[in-house]
Amino acid sequence: MFKASKVFYFSVSIVILFIIWGVIPSSILPNGNLDDVTSIIQNFIVNEFGWFYLISSTVFLVFSLYLIFSKYGKIKLGKAEDKPDFSYLTWFAMLFSAGMGIGLVFWGAAEPISHFNQPPYGDAGTGDAAKTAMQYSFFHWGLHPWAIYAIIGLALAYFKFRKQAPGLVSSILEPLFGSHIKGGWGTAIDTLVVFATIFGVATSLGFGAIQISGGLSYVFGIEQSITFQLIIILIVTVLFMLSAMTGLNKGIKFLSNTNLVLAIMLMIVVLFLGPTNFIMSLFTNTIGSYVQNLPSMSFRMAPFNEENSAWINDWTIFYWAWWIAWAPFVGTFIARVSRGRTIREFVSGVLLVPTIFGALWFTVFGGTAIHSDLYSGTNIMEQIKMGGEEVALFAMLENFPAGILLSIISILLISTFFITSADSATFVLGMQTTGGSLYPPNRIKFVWGIIQSATAAVLLWQGGLEALQTASIIAALPFTFVMILIVISLTKSLKEEIRILDRSRKQ
Repeated sequence: MFKASKVFYFSVSIVILFIIWGVIPSSILPNGNLDDVTSIIQNFIVNEFGWFYLISSTVFLVFSLYLIFSKYGKIKLGKAEDKPDFSYLTWFAMLFSAGMGIGLVFWGAAEPISHFNQPPYGDAGTGDAAKTAMQYSFFHWGLHPWAIYAIIGLALAYFKFRKQAPGLVSSILEPLFGSHIKGGWGTAIDTLVVFATIFGVATSLGFGAIQISGGLSYVFGIEQSITFQLIIILIVTVLFMLSAMTGLNKGIKFLSNTNLVLAIMLMIVVLFLGPTNFIMSLFTNTIGSYVQNLPSMSFRMAPFNEENSAWINDWTIFYWAWWIAWAPFVGTFIARVSRGRTIREFVSGVLLVPTIFGALWFTVFGGTAIHSDLYSGTNIMEQIKMGGEEVALFAMLENFPAGILLSIISILLISTFFITSADSATFVLGMQTTGGSLYPPNRIKFVWGIIQSATAAVLLWQGGLEALQTASIIAALPFTFVMILIVISLTKSLKEEIRILDRSRKQ
């Protein structure tokens, strides 16, 4: 029987305080409400520490690639006799769904068309702008974010299944700090993990409700309203709670596989009904330019061009902070479903499979949207300005045969991705607040599920979702330092294990 830890009570208290702060109108707290304060802090962090995010994220990627080819690659995440709990297909589906599945659906068409009309450099609306748009879409959703996820996921899986440590982020740092990490500092780190997870997922639930309602409004003409969006959150809450209560091997596994099948089906239909030759040519060209320009993009800051620098802050640095804020949640979930795999197998799978699939996804949907604007004069960007980024996908599908059917499938896919992300987060929050239990009790998961949805609903009603997202991203700065310590601690532990293995072989 696992009991709620100190982290549970601290985290619940922080969430409640932030919700109260978030619903206080600016008339009562002029310049002191949640939105104002978090925006000021975020702007300071982005402007002053953007270089730090770029360097840190690239270091994480280099370290991940090193692990694949190093002597540590053969080490198994578990005992020698442990076998993987899930097949490759289910494993890929789970990490894909938890990692960024919903993000791909939301931004698949919206981000490339946005970059096409407002590129990081050069003239908008040209062939060169289209190439740059796809290149940066690959960059933002490619190797860097998955390297961030891979490091914390690997560290958690290694210490949990190989060293029998608690499944907590703080436990990874024990080789560096010894038993000291089990005190206040460990509690603070684990509370930070829960803070970033609950606010990040609650924000996604709110924005998900906005996109689902936006899609239903665009396709069926249903009037958008806060009441309609709150009803969507209520329905999604019931569904993801049912899934979370059934555990990994039933609800989450089934939904993850369903998500992957639906996503592949939708992508194939758009690929073959759309400009197929253009899409595949663009995919091939962009893969080459992405690999060729990866080093320069990884360190690009544009210190002599204020406009280009603002673009990097708004997109690249924002993304890097967002991925780091999400890393504890995604990393914990990936670790939980990866027992029995080797380090080489784990890092290769987490880095390459989602990156390649994501690249193809962005080319199919983003390339089709760009093709429509370049050669058909549809001007999807104008529809985005009127209806928001959430309508980009539906505006693109409108030009297809059976466009309404494809839009309905997309809304279903968005819904299942949100359910999967939410129930995965509920599971992770349960783990992190019960001392790292691999099987957190349903009552703890139930509490976190209600808190997630209530947070999303209240702040959506008050218009404070962006402030909540900003608060989650602010947590990324201290957690970046934690991740650097994780790299050092993991390296130290792996070196020690290799020395022990070498001595045992010589005896």
